[in-house]
Amino acid sequence: MKVAVLGAGVVGVTSAYYLAKAGHEVWVIDRQPGPALETSHANAGEISPGYASPWAAPGIPAKAVRWLLMDHPPLILRPKLDPAMIGWLLAMLRNCTPSRYALNKGRMVRLAEYSRDRLIDLRGETNIRYDERMRGTLQLFRTQHQLDGVAKDIEVLRAGGVPFEVLDRAGCIAAEPGLANAPDTLAGGLRLPNDETGDCFMFTAALAKLAAELGVNFQYDTSVTGLQTQAGRISGVATSRGEVKADAYLVALGSYSPSLVKPLGLRLPVYPVKGYSITVPIADADRAPVSTLLDESYKIAITRLGDRIRVGGMAEISGYTNDLRPERRRTLEHSLGSLFPGAGMVHEATYWSGLRPMTPDGTPVIGATKIENLFLNTGHGTLGWTMACGSGQVIADLIGGAAPAIDTRDLSIARYGA
Repeated sequence: MKVAVLGAGVVGVTSAYYLAKAGHEVWVIDRQPGPALETSHANAGEISPGYASPWAAPGIPAKAVRWLLMDHPPLILRPKLDPAMIGWLLAMLRNCTPSRYALNKGRMVRLAEYSRDRLIDLRGETNIRYDERMRGTLQLFRTQHQLDGVAKDIEVLRAGGVPFEVLDRAGCIAAEPGLANAPDTLAGGLRLPNDETGDCFMFTAALAKLAAELGVNFQYDTSVTGLQTQAGRISGVATSRGEVKADAYLVALGSYSPSLVKPLGLRLPVYPVKGYSITVPIADADRAPVSTLLDESYKIAITRLGDRIRVGGMAEISGYTNDLRPERRRTLEHSLGSLFPGAGMVHEATYWSGLRPMTPDGTPVIGATKIENLFLNTGHGTLGWTMACGSGQVIADLIGGAAPAIDTRDLSIARYGA
């Protein structure tokens, strides 16, 4: 079968790789000159299945008001008269109930844990390298109130059989010795020892090469302009270089997926939530993190990537804008400096932003659509790197008519009635 994969981010490339392994002829189309040059390029670097949680959670509406008033807010809302933004925000609020949170988190952890297992297999089969580390993830709480509020997450982790450790201040410093230099108060943390870290861009670029060796054809510098239909099926992809025809079509365009499928009558509730990162050369390895730390106060991840520190996070709801706002950089620098002072050469940092494709329930959209030969693999939000390998394997199974190893019935667009 010939499959056209639209998008060469980490989700598109992993999908193409697993499709090629299954014996399909695969074409990948992307507007950039290479793989992983948009949202996958400089993300936080964490592979954290246990922390796979929806942003829509009980108490979030009240927290959001407080966040918006902080000096270094983890949430930034720049409202517009945009029906898609308004509809997405209202749908997210509807998911902020205990029952929906538990349902959505369970879906996300299921996929993320499976994805971690597929990544381990892939690493063993290919010896792929991407500044990877297997040293766990520490969610750090600066206040006792934050630490006390982790009970519901622990229940989900325990129910899913995910190993975890609840640590006091001393335990946090034992896991991340650089925290001994932190001037701020540390109340404790939740550590997941099985989580990993790695450079998503390095991984995607390396996997694209492996996919090309399997016969995948990458068509870069090519914009997708529309999907053509005939007799209720997709008959081709209109691109800036002409039409591409295939037997099946996979949309993996992140935040840009909804506009492509909207003319087909598919209402895909994916909206861009902008994230920022800085990549900082290490100045003192003893003061730097050894793995990934999640700063709960500012919703920022601080990750060791070889001789660099990646500091990334925040959620800015502002539409399709990629401007680099100086105040967001100051928040990233504040989080790093208050926890790992002297660890990096901040003045030499590179600054980046990306549009993370978020669904209102946090769960990505993976699977078939009402159009027979059109499939989706998008909406992974902040967890595209964490869920990429599992998502790629699942969609390859579904396109090829095989039964996935995990339940995928609640992952497709059908859950939105589309």
